[in-house]
Amino acid sequence: MTEQTTGRAAETEQSAGTGRSAARPTARPPEVDPHDNRRQVLYWRLLARLFDHEEQATLESASLAVVQDIGLPSALLDPKTSVDALVQRHPELSAEFDGLMAPDTDRAGNDDGDDDGNDGDAVRDRAAEVRRAALVSKVLLNVFAPASGTVTAGQLARWQSDAGWLERALGCTPGDLRGGRPGGGTGGVTGVAAAGPGVSPTGTGGRGTTPDLSRLIPAIGPELGAIEADLVKRMRLREVLADPGLAAQLTPSMSLIEQLLHDKNNLSGTALANAKALIRRFVDEVSEVLRTQVEKATVGALDRTVPPKRVFRNLDLDRTIWKNLTNWSPEEERLYVDRLYYRHTARKTTPQRLIVVVDQSGSMVDSMVNCTILASIFAGLPKVDVHLIAYDTQALDLTPWVHDPFETLLRTNLGGGTDGTVAMTLAQPKIAEPRNTVVVWISDFYEWQAEPLFDSMAAIHRSGAKFIPVGSVTSSGRASVNPWFRERFKDLGTPVISGHIRKLVHELKTFLT
Repeated sequence: MTEQTTGRAAETEQSAGTGRSAARPTARPPEVDPHDNRRQVLYWRLLARLFDHEEQATLESASLAVVQDIGLPSALLDPKTSVDALVQRHPELSAEFDGLMAPDTDRAGNDDGDDDGNDGDAVRDRAAEVRRAALVSKVLLNVFAPASGTVTAGQLARWQSDAGWLERALGCTPGDLRGGRPGGGTGGVTGVAAAGPGVSPTGTGGRGTTPDLSRLIPAIGPELGAIEADLVKRMRLREVLADPGLAAQLTPSMSLIEQLLHDKNNLSGTALANAKALIRRFVDEVSEVLRTQVEKATVGALDRTVPPKRVFRNLDLDRTIWKNLTNWSPEEERLYVDRLYYRHTARKTTPQRLIVVVDQSGSMVDSMVNCTILASIFAGLPKVDVHLIAYDTQALDLTPWVHDPFETLLRTNLGGGTDGTVAMTLAQPKIAEPRNTVVVWISDFYEWQAEPLFDSMAAIHRSGAKFIPVGSVTSSGRASVNPWFRERFKDLGTPVISGHIRKLVHELKTFLT
């Protein structure tokens, strides 16, 4: 034997004499969590289907086994089955889809519960994550892997419905992220309202307010809008509109309205009537939401020159007690009131002029739609004189139709170049009393004659009028503003507003109060 072998033998004998094993304990391989494996299978299948429309047989069979094992229907894996159809067959899944992907701090840390007393809870949490992965995969695959080739009205309606379920899963109201029908439900050929008890067509994931998704998934709203716009462009829209049955399947959205406005001059007869009906329906739905936002704040400051109405609801109890304290009787412990004081409720309504100038080039269609509707709402307020101007390389004064956004939109011509100086020629004569005038200019500010236009805008600002430059007034907040204009507006003290239409509503209400 070699010296090394002898040494090992001696070590073994010594260990045996002391009752200890000479063999060093080997490290146990980490336990493989079957739940983690299942979840990975589902997500690998999702990635494979998103980037390659061809089925991967191994992933498909493994995913089917996982879905069936956790008690979910196999239709969950069929991309041709809409979420609406799935929920109609299995109504209990509706509550699971709502808020499924919303930011949730309670879910954080679920993987850390491996203490001895919480083993059962940890296993249940991991099993729940597998179920969640299956539902998430269904929504994402249906939305981000849409049909290829020519799109039918049914396919568009189904995608809009699935996109609504994605928005619900993110904790939003269907339509919010796409800049479409705010709060308008899921849409689709087979509405969710028919899905059975407990299924809400305008579900918000049980949260009531739209969560901040900027950190979770940046710019998901504009991407959804881009997918929808692509589907609309690939649809034979004229043929669909000419068939009342197919046209009835369409759900109005911003992308569809844009296409209708572009193509309205090429439509006639039944197709034109159906297009107008869709535009009117969309306008009415958006108007309802915007009108609510406008009416949330009162207009005008209190007018103390008008005597208050002497009714109980206007009684100022605190002031009444304070003013009558000299009538307090210590002996009787009673306060004698000589005079009642009431709160002023009348408000000053100084006539205001609102001039809205909108770039109607193709890139600003959502702003055109929203601002046209917003102008009509403000036109309905007392003592607010609203003027509306649309322009590309020519300007059009739409003030005579400002009370009817539907008729206004039908008179627009989307597309073309951008020359704001022609709109300025129409806007400047309308500024009669600068102190009581607000000019809202909505554009991406990529102008042919940038310096002359900015000089005119700066002159309006210096005159005392309120000038509000707006880069976009969409529901998704996507905007591209000329950096040259952005910097100069900032130096002028009138920074560009870009983002949700609520920002513009707030600015206008502030001016009118």
